[in-house]
Amino acid sequence: MSKVLVGLLFPVICFSQTLKGKVIDAANNKPLETVAVYFDNTTIGTTTDVQGNFSIDYSDAIQSPLVVSYLGYKKVVIEDYRTTNDIVIKLKPTDISLDEVFIDFDDGLTRKQKLRLFRKEFLGTSKYAKSCKILNENDIVLRYDKRNKTLYANAEVPVLIKNNALQYQISFDMIDFEAKYRYADLETQDFALERVAYAGTSYYKNLDKADKKRVQRIRENVYKGSVQHFMRALYHKKLREKGYEIYYKGFRVAEYKYFKITAKPNTDFKKVSLKQKVSILYDRKEQSDIEVYVDSFLVDAYGNYSAIKGVYFNGAMGSQRMGDTLPLDYGLDVKKETQK
Repeated sequence: MSKVLVGLLFPVICFSQTLKGKVIDAANNKPLETVAVYFDNTTIGTTTDVQGNFSIDYSDAIQSPLVVSYLGYKKVVIEDYRTTNDIVIKLKPTDISLDEVFIDFDDGLTRKQKLRLFRKEFLGTSKYAKSCKILNENDIVLRYDKRNKTLYANAEVPVLIKNNALQYQISFDMIDFEAKYRYADLETQDFALERVAYAGTSYYKNLDKADKKRVQRIRENVYKGSVQHFMRALYHKKLREKGYEIYYKGFRVAEYKYFKITAKPNTDFKKVSLKQKVSILYDRKEQSDIEVYVDSFLVDAYGNYSAIKGVYFNGAMGSQRMGDTLPLDYGLDVKKETQK
């Protein structure tokens, strides 16, 4: 059964405030205009003005790092922005050449074949994923390692994804992508996935029809039963109330017999440990498994969790990909959302 690993990052929770700053070229100290400034994996972002200035609001619900991204410059990720204000961010030019970006690998698969595999493992196969379109596929570099049966992808510019079903345009600045197959036949194009892992920063933009009731219903359906929904319920110890049942070796068990949840002193995080692999049943029909390969991980009230590389899902939750994702601030304009 395949496993999925998706990278997220977050710093420590603090009080609400407005962050102001300026973005300049590190070489000549000149201001940079239209630089993207956003909180990772949210809909909250802005761009710099002609003087390189920006102002962005955030609340306790936003715990993602601040991302500063501009074409031709190295991306900057800031996690300690809550301790300062009126910051000056110096961007350094990238040293990548176009020849390196557009190199074509001769690895046994055509680019068309690699793109088909990439779309499947990156966007997913759900009806929501099938509504997605990558707007700049030519910017994606793909390589297949025949010996290790692994597909790799990278891009020097953000991958732009239009999700028509969920009415988001996602800008995904890819750090890495790896899909490893336990079986691969290049002639028949038969691939059996073992695991997929991808990481990067992302910014969600609502599209024109995002406020339609139909779209809101679809988003809510995607949210319920998602990893984000599960983690929020786990934090609040409301697994049963939110429709989750926990099973061990085929038998239903008490929700917190295997999950040990303790408050982390002086923070709003809780520490979670799980010593055995357990199954999760949502709404009596969607089954997933969770395995934890670290002693513990941290989770907050909004569904953010740490130790991404030590927490694996398969089954229904493990099949979720970019085409099934919502931003971390989904619904947080409604105070009761963290309890949903």
